[in-house]
Amino acid sequence: MDWDNLRYFLEVARCQRISLAAQRLGVQHSTVARRIQALEQELGLRLFHKSTVSGYSLTSEGLNLQQRMEPVESRLLAARDAITGKARPLTGKLRLGCTEAFGSYVLTPLLSIFQTQYPELTLELLPVPRPISLSRRDADLAIALERPQRGPYWCTRLADYSLRLYAHQDYLNAHPPIESVQDLSQHRFIAYVDDLVFSDSLRYLEEIVRSAAVRFRSTSVIAQYQATLQGQGIAVLPCFLAKTDPRLRCVLPDQVELRRRFWMFCHEEQRQNPSLTRLWHFLKQSVEERQDLLDGV
Repeated sequence: MDWDNLRYFLEVARCQRISLAAQRLGVQHSTVARRIQALEQELGLRLFHKSTVSGYSLTSEGLNLQQRMEPVESRLLAARDAITGKARPLTGKLRLGCTEAFGSYVLTPLLSIFQTQYPELTLELLPVPRPISLSRRDADLAIALERPQRGPYWCTRLADYSLRLYAHQDYLNAHPPIESVQDLSQHRFIAYVDDLVFSDSLRYLEEIVRSAAVRFRSTSVIAQYQATLQGQGIAVLPCFLAKTDPRLRCVLPDQVELRRRFWMFCHEEQRQNPSLTRLWHFLKQSVEERQDLLDGV
């Protein structure tokens, strides 16, 4: 495949507008459209749904291509920096906002590695159980459960991850055995506070068991994790948080699994920030290398 065609494809996939992609790439609108058409013809696939209202949204084939090509792009940029000597010291401050558990248990170790490479750069991490607003300048870079629907943002899919049911062994020993999803009706659960859930994608129990008997609720997934360790009940937890803890047992591992997605995005003007773009590509590559952890393998 022609890499230039792929480069144009990735830009359109991120901004969902041919005109904006052309502006970012410094070329004519017609050049971008021609490149996309050439790539679709080369692959024999339709990569975008085209709409005058919503712009260029990825088809399932387009999303698959984006997921495979962005890690390649990250490696090419890293190689370019290494060869040309552009990997010079970075200074200043970057603030990264993200979901609570992912920020605490996955990003913090990665950011420590990044900072050993760029010790003069100050990093601020905001792992919070609420949305991060880039429009209010809460952060320079955000990782969230939903892709922003509008705004001048540079956005990419960061990773998919798995969630499963977990409980402490003491809880399981003291309650009826669980051999099927139907048995869950006899048990108590730990979950989010219904009227304070900041994303519908966090309403896990509704997908698993109806009218679940929830005895402990919290806006914090880390608080839910701690309540599970205390034997308060069964919780839906990210595998990257719970699977590594030997005190917890996965409940119905062959029958219950949920999948969610992390999106990474920043304000368009931040693309000119060398520190942010370096961190962006570092996280893309590093998170991809830890996909097994996110999948709970």
